[in-house]
Amino acid sequence: MPSSGGGPALRGLAAPGVQTRQHAGLGVVASVLPGRRKGRTPRVLPGLNLTLGYTLFYLGALVLLPLSALVIKAAGLSWDAFVAAVTSPRVLSAYRITFGAALIAAVVNLFFGLLVAWVLVRHSFPGKRVLDALVDLPFALPTAVAGISLAALLGPHGWIGQWLAPLGIKIAYTPAGIVVALIFIGIPFVVRTVQPVLEDLEKSLEEAAASLGARPVQIFLRVLLPAIAPALLTGFAMAFARAVGEYGSVIFIAGNMPMVSEIAPLLILVKLEQFDYAGAAAIGSVLLGLSFLMLLAINGLQAWQRRAHGGEA
Repeated sequence: MPSSGGGPALRGLAAPGVQTRQHAGLGVVASVLPGRRKGRTPRVLPGLNLTLGYTLFYLGALVLLPLSALVIKAAGLSWDAFVAAVTSPRVLSAYRITFGAALIAAVVNLFFGLLVAWVLVRHSFPGKRVLDALVDLPFALPTAVAGISLAALLGPHGWIGQWLAPLGIKIAYTPAGIVVALIFIGIPFVVRTVQPVLEDLEKSLEEAAASLGARPVQIFLRVLLPAIAPALLTGFAMAFARAVGEYGSVIFIAGNMPMVSEIAPLLILVKLEQFDYAGAAAIGSVLLGLSFLMLLAINGLQAWQRRAHGGEA
């Protein structure tokens, strides 16, 4: 009895046409890649040696070379002069304000960025596309414009500041204003890092956990959080790094008072205006080193979390 669909007779009748199309396809490929050797897998990009060379050249020319120039400039100081330049009370205060405000802003963005990403992924509502576009606005908006807007909004005579002033609440021209500015420019990093991961998560996992009697908090902690933790850490690191180096949006709302609301990037500019290039390089090199160490620690924590999650799986 002839088999249905896959019998020898049917396969024999179909084989010539299939083979003809296959040979035609191979002919087209061969005409496009005349130098391809038989049995060799074609590559879209060049081999490892060439691409790695391009990568190292790109990173070296655009990243390592400028940073090396900064370190070499700072190395022109003697050790005592370097220590004196980076440990003066004004510089230490600027470091504390810069890293403290950046850390607070990154933590706030971690929670609210996750909330915004969750709303954009799991809910449909009128104006969703507008809200999705607004998330990217801090990317496109010049930082000076952001600082002026925040100062006009939160200043003593601003739309919101004039109502807070009688209550004794002052945001503009204080460290709190710095945190607000850093939250504004940092939240897109968390949202855009977490959003694709949430989109790839199957909702059936949450439904299965709920059907087994898990509460919403348990579903989040045991199902969702392990899956999105690497993305959260990446977004946190990017928001923190961006906040540490932020200048344009902060100077308009910080007040820039030494020992009170002066950030390290502004202090570097002050040193340059005083023609103290070595002192500015010393402050910048310490800022660079501390930022790199914190990012390295966050990346290590992220790698550990991935290994732990993979081991549980």
